[in-house]
Amino acid sequence: MHAVWLLAEDPSPTTPSLRDARRDASEAAGWVEENWSSWLGGGLRILLILVIAFVLRAVLRRVITKFIQRMNRTAQAVDGTALRGLLVNAERRRQRSEAIGSVLRSITSFVVMGTAAMTVLSVLNINLAPLLASAGVAGVALGFGARNLVTDFLSGVFMILEDQYGVGDTVDAGVASGEVIEVGLRVTKLRGEEGAIWYIRNGEVKRIGNRSQGWATAGVDVQVRYDEDLDRARRTILETGEELAKEEPWSERLWGPVEVPGLDAVTLESVVIRTQVKTMPGKALDVERELRWRIKQAFDSAGIRIVGGVPEGGIEAAEDRAAGVQPPSALAGPAAQ
Repeated sequence: MHAVWLLAEDPSPTTPSLRDARRDASEAAGWVEENWSSWLGGGLRILLILVIAFVLRAVLRRVITKFIQRMNRTAQAVDGTALRGLLVNAERRRQRSEAIGSVLRSITSFVVMGTAAMTVLSVLNINLAPLLASAGVAGVALGFGARNLVTDFLSGVFMILEDQYGVGDTVDAGVASGEVIEVGLRVTKLRGEEGAIWYIRNGEVKRIGNRSQGWATAGVDVQVRYDEDLDRARRTILETGEELAKEEPWSERLWGPVEVPGLDAVTLESVVIRTQVKTMPGKALDVERELRWRIKQAFDSAGIRIVGGVPEGGIEAAEDRAAGVQPPSALAGPAAQ
């Protein structure tokens, strides 16, 4: 009796019967039969969304690339003609257009693929609210951690879109000045007067002075003696300017006639005649040197004396009066005691 009671308390495990297996299989088949249509429809929708997204992204990127290439071809066609002084050079246009194209392609890819990802998640019946909240928190953290990088990038985008400066421009960025040799979305490279290359973060540029946009002014101050005929000096300068404007390459670099506004300074011994002319951007220094050279030659031919030149008495009058005094002999000894 005791043994029978133990067997009743601890029965051995029984294997599932064939009837139970058939029942489970039929339930699984019924569940698959009920849901396979929704699975197939959802998969086809996801596949269609991805195909449309990739095709749309490729088409938009190709359109942007074609547009950028067309801009570069237009710049290369203009460069090398007589209009190259009025328009930006091909390298500047190329870098600016490529930077704009890179930004547009990145924005296009982000918008298209981001929209496709959100649509796929909605097809899978995934709640987007927690994901959007997490993305917002991550965006805030990234904004605080990489705010300098974001500032540099946004500043570079606006600098390029607004064409504040470009390759070949001479600029004063506050922290450094020189000729722009490369414009990027994050960093601008300048070559200083002594040849040093400056890497300036775009976010650090608070002000920018561009000496190469629009037009420049070349100014030359000519200092003559007080008793010179100022009308004759003015006529000589204007005639020199007219001759300069007729010659190449100065005819292209001069954007106006040479003018003599008047006197900049008057002293007891001399007067300073101000001469100026409007020039092509970035060519003011070359025009000043050439104009100064020609005015000096014209004044010499006209007999107009420039302060600091050779005196009236010739070179001999300019020699030191002590030049004729015999130097003391190195052999002469001290006087005898």
